[in-house]
Amino acid sequence: MLSLPSTTFLVLTFGFFSNEVYGSIPQVDYDRMGKVGLAGAFAGLDIFQNASTIVSFDPSTSSLLSRTADGTLTRLTSTNVGGRILSGCSLSGDFYFAGSFSTIDGMAAANVASYASTPDRFDTLELGGPNGEVNAMFCDTKDNKLWVGGKFTSPGSSIATWDPRSRIWSEPPFVGVSGAQSRVLSITSNSSDASIFFAGSFITSFQGTSLLNGTNNPNVPFSPGSTPFSSSLVPIPLDDAEVDGSPSSQDSQFSRIKSILCPSGPDGPGNTWFAGDGNTALVTVRTFTFMSVNGVRLGNTFLSDHGTTSFSVTTIPDNKVQTLQYVDLSTGQMKTCSDPCPLGTDSNVLYQDFTFDDTLTITGVQLKLSGFTGAAPGLHMFQLLSSGAFASSVESSNGKSCFAPNPSNTTRTGNWDPKVANTDIAGTIQTVLVSSVDVGAAPGTGPSFTWIPYVSASGVYDVNLLVPGCKNLLDCPLRTTVKITVFPGNGLQPWVSTISQQNTSDTAIRIYTGPIFPSSPDFVATITMSMADNPVGNGQDGKYELVADRVQLVLKSVSGSADDGLGGIGSSNGREGENGFGFLEWPRSISGTNDGTKVLPNNTRTFLDAIGLDFFAGIGGATGLASTQPTIATVVHHPSGDIFLGGNFTIRSGDTSSMSNIAVFKDGNLVSIVDGGLNGPVTSLVLYADRLYVGGSFNDTALRSTGGQLNNIAMYDIQDNRWIPLGTGVNGEVTSLGLSNKRVQVLGKFTRLLNPVRDFAGANAAGLAVWDVATSTWVNSGGFLVGDMSFIGNGTSTQIVAGNVIASQRFGASGMVFLENGDKNGPRVTPLGASLDSTAVEIKVNPTLRERVPRAAIWMSHVKLSRLFSRQVRSTQLPPLPADLPALAPAVLAGTFWKNSSSNEVAIIGGNFSFHSQGDFEGVAIYDPESGGVQGLQGPQINGSVRTLLVDENLLYVGGQFTISGTSVNGVAIYDLSKHQWNLDAIQALEATQDSTVVVRSITKPSSQTNKIIVAGSFAKAGSLQCQSICLFDTESKQWNALGNGIQGEVTSIAYAGLNQELLIAAGSIGLGGNHISNVVQFSFPNTTWTALGTTTELPGTVTAVEVNNGNASSIFAAGRSIDGLSTFLSFWNGDKWSSLGPTFQGQTNVAQLTMVPLSVSHSAHGMIESDRMLMVSGLLSDSLFGNASAALFDGENFIPYIVATSAAGTSGTVASLFRSLSSFSFDRRHFLATGVVILISIAIAAGVVFLLALMGILWTLFSRRDDKLNKCDAVDEDDDDSTHHRPSSLLEHINAATRTTILGGSPFTNMNIDKEEEKLTRETHDPFGPDASNYIRAETPSDAVGGMLAEETSRPAHARYSFDGIGEGELPISAGAEVEVLDDRDPAWWYARDMRTGREGVVPAAYLY
Repeated sequence: MLSLPSTTFLVLTFGFFSNEVYGSIPQVDYDRMGKVGLAGAFAGLDIFQNASTIVSFDPSTSSLLSRTADGTLTRLTSTNVGGRILSGCSLSGDFYFAGSFSTIDGMAAANVASYASTPDRFDTLELGGPNGEVNAMFCDTKDNKLWVGGKFTSPGSSIATWDPRSRIWSEPPFVGVSGAQSRVLSITSNSSDASIFFAGSFITSFQGTSLLNGTNNPNVPFSPGSTPFSSSLVPIPLDDAEVDGSPSSQDSQFSRIKSILCPSGPDGPGNTWFAGDGNTALVTVRTFTFMSVNGVRLGNTFLSDHGTTSFSVTTIPDNKVQTLQYVDLSTGQMKTCSDPCPLGTDSNVLYQDFTFDDTLTITGVQLKLSGFTGAAPGLHMFQLLSSGAFASSVESSNGKSCFAPNPSNTTRTGNWDPKVANTDIAGTIQTVLVSSVDVGAAPGTGPSFTWIPYVSASGVYDVNLLVPGCKNLLDCPLRTTVKITVFPGNGLQPWVSTISQQNTSDTAIRIYTGPIFPSSPDFVATITMSMADNPVGNGQDGKYELVADRVQLVLKSVSGSADDGLGGIGSSNGREGENGFGFLEWPRSISGTNDGTKVLPNNTRTFLDAIGLDFFAGIGGATGLASTQPTIATVVHHPSGDIFLGGNFTIRSGDTSSMSNIAVFKDGNLVSIVDGGLNGPVTSLVLYADRLYVGGSFNDTALRSTGGQLNNIAMYDIQDNRWIPLGTGVNGEVTSLGLSNKRVQVLGKFTRLLNPVRDFAGANAAGLAVWDVATSTWVNSGGFLVGDMSFIGNGTSTQIVAGNVIASQRFGASGMVFLENGDKNGPRVTPLGASLDSTAVEIKVNPTLRERVPRAAIWMSHVKLSRLFSRQVRSTQLPPLPADLPALAPAVLAGTFWKNSSSNEVAIIGGNFSFHSQGDFEGVAIYDPESGGVQGLQGPQINGSVRTLLVDENLLYVGGQFTISGTSVNGVAIYDLSKHQWNLDAIQALEATQDSTVVVRSITKPSSQTNKIIVAGSFAKAGSLQCQSICLFDTESKQWNALGNGIQGEVTSIAYAGLNQELLIAAGSIGLGGNHISNVVQFSFPNTTWTALGTTTELPGTVTAVEVNNGNASSIFAAGRSIDGLSTFLSFWNGDKWSSLGPTFQGQTNVAQLTMVPLSVSHSAHGMIESDRMLMVSGLLSDSLFGNASAALFDGENFIPYIVATSAAGTSGTVASLFRSLSSFSFDRRHFLATGVVILISIAIAAGVVFLLALMGILWTLFSRRDDKLNKCDAVDEDDDDSTHHRPSSLLEHINAATRTTILGGSPFTNMNIDKEEEKLTRETHDPFGPDASNYIRAETPSDAVGGMLAEETSRPAHARYSFDGIGEGELPISAGAEVEVLDDRDPAWWYARDMRTGREGVVPAAYLY
């Protein structure tokens, strides 16, 4: 049970100040920052919209929530205190829900209500609904009716119906059910929707076979040596059997042994057999095929000097002498015998029946006549009694039985062909009929087969279908399921069932149990087989194969009394007149007045009602019910026809004596599931293909075969007949299962997933977990929920969940989500697709970090005296840092992005968590948003928590409070992402001050410093270097270096200022030389000096977060805690002094991060913050104006609550950091014309130039001709500027010249030779992007560069005027102020350059450089 907070309910509150200032939530432009992740210690979050998003939950009520396809949760309503919502279903656009409640949102309701999403309304239905708790609902779309079940007395007995059209409650057509607990827990339909299943704890009663007329077939002569039961057994035809009598009489009139199988006349010549005089005799019968035999019928001979007085029966092939049961002719009582058995010599007894203890499957018998009178033993009649009746698909096997008017026969439709196969008996074969049907054929269009067996008498029968194994017939891929219809006769409803013929070995499948009334005067019954409505299997070559063999009727009783079959000495296992427990099938076709609380007539009984009868017998009948309270809580119908039932029960007798809490009704029998079922109650079942998902309160099978891996949730593989764990389950009871989008939703009273590794506690999952069927893994549930949940079901467009909710958020995630641009309602939120776990022992973080300065005795000898006093401040002068944000696992505290070799950009997250993914990992995870896969860092694992991450090329820098077993690592480490291994020798370990631990809170790389990494936090030394709390690591020399004279104290946050990040801003509890305390300091990389920002008194305490507004050193924000720890502050640095921004943060507020975020829709500028951005304040926020939040936006004047997070326990969650894939971006939104528009404008300009050139050419020609006429002299061709050799001589050449000018530059009037110019271009122009890159010519911004590289220059330095994302192929991403080397500037629009910091090369817009 999930423990609830001590308070009555948890309210996540916000003041009504909220977002009314803006009308809607500010539109943060996440896409401008690349990919964006939000990390923290939370299990769920939501984006604050307005006051309407304030959600309060009272766990003493039951709440109803909607759940969308992505898992988003929205509260719909709640019940009264103490109310419960237990079931629900969807009908005609409305969702009906029920349980035990009196009000819904304050409206009176009687345990049932409905919800319509359009419009958003609730309906408590009319008065007259169930007057007690409702546990089950079924929305009957076929009849547009609502069925409800539970424990109530009105309007029906534990069952009622609601008609939405007439809005009337009614009792069911059979009044209801009663007995036992009188409770219905499940209502479902069968797979064909032809009938409705009811399950729970109740008793059903049927009339049974007491209505059987008890008259036998008049063709069967009466004998006092038989019982009504044995005389109703049809003799097996033995005409084709091998029959031998030895030794036989020499008298030809009495030597024919087969004459006694079915004598045609009275005892005498031709109808009687004698053995040889003076000898005992053996009569052997072999059929060489299996028969179901229930006994033998012997008629003695009463001719003079012959007769048999004793005998014994040995069965073949087991060669066992059988014990027989018979009627004692002197007393009329049943007796038993073996070897010998007496045979009466009274001539008034035509025959005697000797039956076996049970029906035997044999191939023959041997009768030993050991005692006789006169000269020799003899017999007048010898028959093998069947189990009841039978019919074969092969006509030649349907011989006429003795006393039968006609043999059994068959009819068929379609083509049926004989097929011969081996049997399990060595040297024997069997012949069956098979028929092919196309896969996908419509039901009813395929072949059918009908058996019409001869049935000697009315009685209660088990009807079995014999199906040969597909291995013997070599047709396993062709097999499928078939529909069987049994016609019991006498007006009883036909019984329809679906069975599988995919059995590999020979099987007898029970298809019916109940009364059979053979038709008169033929005394036959009818059984029909056709292809199932929904056949299973894929077939082979587009075909299914149906197999017809034999049907077998096993007689159970003929009169309705329990002892009639054996003459009073035992039970015949007859079910007539007996009760059923916990299950009732009600066919929709039944009409008339019936009362299920009393005795139901036989014409309402169905094949599947045998489930209830078997349960009643298995739990010990009325005695068992009195001592226990068994229930059947859930039922599902597999397409093969199998019925799976779960609940709280144990079968103590019968064939399923080892069955506990789950069972299957298969092939007409209630049978046990592998390993005896489960060792605890089952509450819910859900079926996906051949996978049965089972929820409840258990941890193993009944035989404990899985080692305790089935904790409250498991999967049963129907095909493989085995249990499969779902991970290691959950740590509490599962109450309800749902299925949507190939995922199983698990609800219940649990708090987390269990981890297979003992040292890990598992991922949080408080009441709701989701199992992905395709990947067989636990996945993010989407929405976040904490509570004791009771129900999940599919609504009209969403899922519906219900339970005692403590807290809920729209989005659920294990400490991390991705944020993208959304709409006016906020960003698009994509939760982390993997579940992170917590370690069994939480990592403890020191609440305060006290004495952090190392003792002089330790390091004084290593520091020059002249530098000592300029760097050290007494530790007592520096206040301790406030306690870190709560980071109980699983918590994500840092993140970064990395583009791996497969060109996928993955997120790398760090924090205090563990996870299992082909191994167990801690602290760091690599998550692929595309696939949803998560990987760990190979090698030894982090022992502690990670607080900061940095990716530099393929190296991952990891910082935090941790060690790595077997290494000297302490707080910082390097991992090679390309080689998948730790680079443990690359960096010297950090050392802490005495009585403290190393904590690295920041690892950054300033753009102004090549191959330099800045590490900051709480430590005293880096390797052997005295370098307190902030140190520079050179990635080339792999050496630590101090930043100037260093600082004292501890660093919590780092930011950068300047066009090229040449200024470092450090914040925390910091002191500089001269006993000067300034918790925000500035370091200049150019002159390597530290400078305090502001005076000691301007900031009221230590700083936990700092942010620079777009690199502006005169626009800095700092947040922290006052020295007394009672308040939180936010201050602004304007380049001259600090000023308080006056937030109304309350004492428990802790700010973890400040970061400037761009907006896609600007706001009114307020002094220090421009209109195109806002300051995001993250952490654990509590404000007197807006209440609780995990992140808020500040526009320079107003605080707008933005993100609300919740922990796994339902308390307020925290946001630790917002991280992005772009290291820098521009807040300015420059709008460029689309490339297509630019091209059109360029074409228009070029066309204008061409026409201008054409006009000038025409004018030149005219003037030239005029000069020729005036001069009237011959001239010699000269090479001058006006020669047609050097100018375009046609309109086409004018266009070519203009185009060439656009590409190459220069004037169209420049002297040129086209061929030479192209040759020169080919020779001199180098394309650094490859022949397929097309020079990356893109018209966006004209270059404003003047001149270019001189002829002797191969490159020249430049700086980036703006940031460029460089996401196109061959482009170079740069940050504003970055130093680059221009390698090729011959193209006026795009220059080829190298980033001096990273060494990467590519093209950038020329206008972006100066």
